[in-house]
Amino acid sequence: MTDTEIINIILQGNRNEFQKLVERYKSMVFRTCMGFLHDKDDADDLTQEVFIQIYLSLNKFKGDSAFSTWIYRISVNASLNRVRKNTGSPILNRLDSLFVTGKEREISSIANDNEDPENILIRLEKSKWIQNALDSLPENQRTAIVLSKYDDLSQKEISDIMKITEGAVESLIQRAKANLKVKLSSTYKKMQV
Repeated sequence: MTDTEIINIILQGNRNEFQKLVERYKSMVFRTCMGFLHDKDDADDLTQEVFIQIYLSLNKFKGDSAFSTWIYRISVNASLNRVRKNTGSPILNRLDSLFVTGKEREISSIANDNEDPENILIRLEKSKWIQNALDSLPENQRTAIVLSKYDDLSQKEISDIMKITEGAVESLIQRAKANLKVKLSSTYKKMQV
């Protein structure tokens, strides 16, 4: 069954068919959210919110683009809104960091039974550097690099989602890579001192 056929059935009143769209696109939406939020629980929560938004807006999908492109736009916008909202309250972020449950979850998810704890901590630190560098990019660069690297989309697909030319996408990705290289190398140099 195509997306359009499923959408038409849902819009005719068979709400149960929406589960098919959720199953088809859940991992795609989750990857996109994870690319912006870097936290599994936050990405899971936002994925659910995105699907609620998709369901409530389904009648607004006109078919001008692929359904997956429309879903990506909703996912990216929801992720950027969440990032903006979270960066707006540094007090809450600091309070969050007082509780180790998130870090414990992160450590247990990447550790295996035989791995040296020092290696785990080094890998966690590197991951955090990358996340911080990614978060510091301008929104358009961050969006392009997340869709390219986390979701493995082509420049054509990214240009459809971001509503810009493929050349602009390529430029954004190149600038994002250059900025990430500078940010990560300066962080590395600081750690060597």
